[in-house]
Amino acid sequence: MEDNSTLENWVALEAEIRAKQGQPGCVSREELRTRSGMEMLSGIGDGTAPHPPIAELIGFVAISVEPGLAVFQGTPGFQHYNPSGAVHGGYAATLLDTAVGCAIHSMLPAGKGFTTLELKVNYIRGMTDKTGPVRAEGKVITVGGQVAVAEGRITDSNGKLYAFATTTCLIFPI
Repeated sequence: MEDNSTLENWVALEAEIRAKQGQPGCVSREELRTRSGMEMLSGIGDGTAPHPPIAELIGFVAISVEPGLAVFQGTPGFQHYNPSGAVHGGYAATLLDTAVGCAIHSMLPAGKGFTTLELKVNYIRGMTDKTGPVRAEGKVITVGGQVAVAEGRITDSNGKLYAFATTTCLIFPI
């Protein structure tokens, strides 16, 4: 049974977040060096920093970010289809990479950056343009001096699981 109130809340929250976003863009290396990961992600969330161009291209937004946890939402559509008539697996992989990476970024101090070394995605069920909004939730497992590990899941507003992932990221000075 579908929970229409959850779906309506998801759609309304996404519209509210999109309304306060500025133009897509990137921040300077200096800004990356002087702000913690949580400060950077909060700036994207409150509209004081540009949201990443990839979010514009794929069509997702940051719903919430707190230390060790990041949630992104998007709605797969026909523009995300592969030639077989289903949403391309890269859509889920991109959402998951974003969520798990930002969960790790939220734990980094000023002057530290990260890059994905490995992303393992398990696809549970396919998405179509009828799926509706989905959320990718990334959670940190561990953050060390040089390596961080996180896990993520994509679910719909009914809690149905579409894919899950793990990532290993390299931590480095900016």
